[in-house]
Amino acid sequence: MDRVIDTALRASERASEVLLGYFEKLSSLEVEEKARNDFVTEADKKSEMIIIKTIQEVFPQHSIVAEETGRYEGNDWKWYIDPLDGTKNFIHGLPVFCISIGVEFRGELVAAVVRAPLLDQTFVAEKGEGAYCNGKRMKVSERPFENGLIATGFPFRGKDLLNDYLKCFKEVFLKVSGIRRCGSAAIDLAYTAKGVFDGFWEMSLHPWDIAAGVLLIEEAGGVVSDFEGKKGYLKTGNIIGASPKTYEKLLEIVQRHQRR
Repeated sequence: MDRVIDTALRASERASEVLLGYFEKLSSLEVEEKARNDFVTEADKKSEMIIIKTIQEVFPQHSIVAEETGRYEGNDWKWYIDPLDGTKNFIHGLPVFCISIGVEFRGELVAAVVRAPLLDQTFVAEKGEGAYCNGKRMKVSERPFENGLIATGFPFRGKDLLNDYLKCFKEVFLKVSGIRRCGSAAIDLAYTAKGVFDGFWEMSLHPWDIAAGVLLIEEAGGVVSDFEGKKGYLKTGNIIGASPKTYEKLLEIVQRHQRR
């Protein structure tokens, strides 16, 4: 497993260099709209290319599921790659973005790296070995739900779900101390693992958005599920991740208002 983690870290370092290079010249960055409010840039594509190249240099037989270039079929190992999570933030010069790499073996997430270059934070997790931020072990919060700070993401890929989402948002908002939206699901999940946020929920995400963050939370002592309270989040894109003190109450609210 050390080789897997080392390769993910090396890939994220190389991708960070690419992203920071483009971030310094945003005025000349080429931006495409893949779908309504869903963007891709040269930076996304170049970052993904260097990540895939780094993985394939060491593990040429591994499967890869990548946001921009699709799927490479291989063996029982599968890498979920988001080369730039928080593209909209990146385009506008907001330094809240990251590279997210999650690794699965025979259907079980076993390794994760989330690197936020301009926040100077690298999150790492290995199945059964804990989760760390810049080498310091992480633990989810122990705050009561009512005192919690909850993260979320707006359903920009499923605006037909907006009314259900807003009902859910309102109830959560009225019951906790605050709600935040970073604009990067991977960072929201990593900060939940770190105990900054007490919980997170969002819908209609892709597996590369959340694979790494799922393991970070679980290895930090948190709970992750889909809106059914099960483990189908990589298929449905609907996810709740939270501390044990927050999870059940957040799940209850989400189930009351949002389609599953």
